[in-house]
Amino acid sequence: MIEATIQLCTYNRAALLERVLEACFDQTVDGDAYEVVLVDDGSSDQTASVIERARGRATCAFVVVAQANAGLARARNAGIARSSGERIIFIDDDVLPLPNFVREHVSGSVRHPHAIVRGGAIEVENPDELPPPIWSIKNYSGNYFWTTNVSLPLATIRSIGGFDETFSEYGWEDIEVGLRLRAAGVPAVFHPRALVFHVKPPPTQGSVAKMVAQARAQARTAVQLVRRHPGWRAYLATGINPVQRGFHATLRALDAQARLSRRLSGLAGERRLTAAEVRAARALANEAYFDELDRALRR
Repeated sequence: MIEATIQLCTYNRAALLERVLEACFDQTVDGDAYEVVLVDDGSSDQTASVIERARGRATCAFVVVAQANAGLARARNAGIARSSGERIIFIDDDVLPLPNFVREHVSGSVRHPHAIVRGGAIEVENPDELPPPIWSIKNYSGNYFWTTNVSLPLATIRSIGGFDETFSEYGWEDIEVGLRLRAAGVPAVFHPRALVFHVKPPPTQGSVAKMVAQARAQARTAVQLVRRHPGWRAYLATGINPVQRGFHATLRALDAQARLSRRLSGLAGERRLTAAEVRAARALANEAYFDELDRALRR
């Protein structure tokens, strides 16, 4: 068994995927010490061409799984099934690992071989303008299991049955895995030297509708999460608690969502949002989330 698998899934992100795969192949460990397992979840852009070019540049074993679009949980499980590394490292298709990434995940697990190793992520807007790779607390995520940058023994993720494929929409599928791993007694350690750059382009006029739709999908999967794990961690993480729901119910009574929608109406195209527009768009998505929460909870 090789030491590690980098596992990622992709959907219609061809432009960035090429850079991500290059970073995955540009590792300081020997090529026979790790592999990259990519699942293409039914992309309809130029992803297939990117993958074919990547095959010729791969410096390690490169396994590709192509499937019809079925959602991230099912895609992750397809990747797990094809993985062979002793430790599986999950990243997303908007993540650029540093060259020492695999080495650090493996070394981070030496003292805690059965543990989850959570790496650090530095958010950037442009993959061509990367800052010095210095992690700071402002980039910290307290999630127990966050697939932007996390690893654990392959046998462990298989032993709990992988990802829950009923999570077919956006959001919470990795948090759900983390709750099961925590319940199973799997410890987690944070290793900030296992670093990635997480590419988060600035919102544009045309992305507001997508932000709102994604928030509503995340609300529906939040309800799935708390019904699957009815404990305080899930209720607090999802906002399904009296304090947060009550606050946003008050905002709905004051017509906040409609006022934000009117403020942002007519935006389209690729112009970058102003700082004020970004705040309004995020507030609109947040109100859409809590509105959809209440709808989903009544079903």
